[in-house]
This record gives sequence, structure tokens and C-alpha cells, in this order.
Amino acid sequence: MVLGLLGVLSFSMSLPATRVAVGDLDPWFVAFGRAVGAGLLALAYLAVTRAPRPTPAQWRRLAVVALGVVVGFPLFTSLALVTSTASHGAVVIALLPAITAGFAVLRSGERPSPAFWIAGGAGLTAVLVFLVASGAVHGSVGPADLFLLAAVALCGLGYAEGGALARDLGGARTICWALVLSLPVTVAVTVVSVAHRPPHASAAAWTGFTYVTLISMFLGFFAWYGGLARGGVAKIGQLQLSQPVLTLAWSALLLHESVPPVAIAAAVAVLVCVALTQRLRAATVARPIDDIGRYATDLR
Repeated sequence: MVLGLLGVLSFSMSLPATRVAVGDLDPWFVAFGRAVGAGLLALAYLAVTRAPRPTPAQWRRLAVVALGVVVGFPLFTSLALVTSTASHGAVVIALLPAITAGFAVLRSGERPSPAFWIAGGAGLTAVLVFLVASGAVHGSVGPADLFLLAAVALCGLGYAEGGALARDLGGARTICWALVLSLPVTVAVTVVSVAHRPPHASAAAWTGFTYVTLISMFLGFFAWYGGLARGGVAKIGQLQLSQPVLTLAWSALLLHESVPPVAIAAAVAVLVCVALTQRLRAATVARPIDDIGRYATDLR
């Protein structure tokens, strides 16, 4: 529980920090440059700890983790926050626990009740209503909103796969190997982005970039994947319900962004729906998934 809370607290600052970073820096550099920095730290960690190499099957699963949390989420949130506010993004990100639960359901072959899917659909509806109500005069959903939804979908996939894989590899090694696996792509894109637009930014922008590199892309996952592995995706995943509320608070406190009543109302509606999906999902999870001790015994 403590590890999960530390992970959520770390990630709650990601959108405000990214918003500050992309104010001066190219969003492609922010997305992939932070993965390069975290990847170099991962190489050092794996070398110092003499971590054993993953098996071929684990490499394939690590590719899914990398697609979701190393490439997909950072890229699409960076692109979205060029024009969107962090508080706006927080409401869309509120759907992440339900998406994570959905991917975990698909991966483990569970068959939850229809009420689970009804609650998840209601949460998605609440998000879409917010996007239309607050985003555009003509009621259209803008590119930033689509980027955020893509980020949530890919991040949920990466969380679900990474949380399950961390039971075998450990939380730290799971994110580290995913970062190392991504280095050929992240380095190449970073070099191209620097050549196209050399990074020149304020101290605040570099501070935001440093945060998303060191905390959001590296240390935060040590805690988050460790918590998911020890407590189970269903139980610990519920802690994500506090993340959008924390992000809204950080956005108002640090960025002085206005948080309109429609955003607060939408966040509450989404959180209620997500809480229902988590509660319904938790009732359908097999004990070997939630009870890590028994799960490990079964494996042995």
C-alpha cells in the first residue's frame, strides 16, 4: 500500500511538470529525451545489481510495457500539453484505473459481471461529456483530447502488463529492462528532435524535464510496479483514484491554472464510476492474483 501511494504521488506531478517542460522544449524531445535519461540510469542500476537477463518470453512482455509507459504515454501527453492545461488532462487521466483494470481483465481471462462494463462505460461517457463541455465552443473534441485518450489507453496497457511482470522480475527491474529495450528508438528520436530544434529553455522548463526523467520515468515506477506486484493490480490499482485530484491540486498550486466547476464535477463523476469498476473487478479476481505469497507458492 505504501509503495502504491508513493507511485501515485510521483505520477500526480507528471502532467504539471510536462506542461512546464513543453512550454520551452520540443514535445518530442521531452517525451523521448526523458526516456533516454531514465534509460541510462536503468543501465547503471542493472549493472550495479547484476540483474539477470530476461527470458525471451519476458522480453516480449517488456516490449508491451515499453510501448505503453516508455513511449506511448510520454509522447501523447507531451503533444497534448502543448495546447492543453494540466488540469484539463487530469480529468481525462481519471479514466486510467478503469482502463488498467480492463486490460488486466483481458490479460487474465476473467469474466466480470455486466455491471463492471456498465460502470466503465459510464466513466468514459463522463470524460467525453467533459471534453465537449470544456474544450470547444462548437462542441468538437480537439487533437489534444485525442492525444490524452490515446495516452490513457497505452498507459493502462503498460500498467497492467508491467504489474503482472513485476511479480517475476521485480518492480525496479521491470521498468529498467523496458527502458533499456527502448533505448535504440528513444535515442534515435531524441537525436533527430535535437537536430531539428536545439533545446534552449528556462530553468523552470529544465526542472520539469528533470522531474519527468528522474521521478515519472524512473523512480516512480520502482514504487508503483513494486506495489502492484506485492498487493495485486485490483487492490493497489484503486489508489490511482486519488491521482487526478492530486494533479488538479498541483496544477492550481504550482501553475496557477484555474480549475472550473465543470472540471471538478467531471472528476468526481469519473472517480465514482472508476471506483465502481475497481470494486466490481476486485470481487472477480482469483486469489492467486491478489495473494502474492500463495501465487509464488503455486509457481514453485
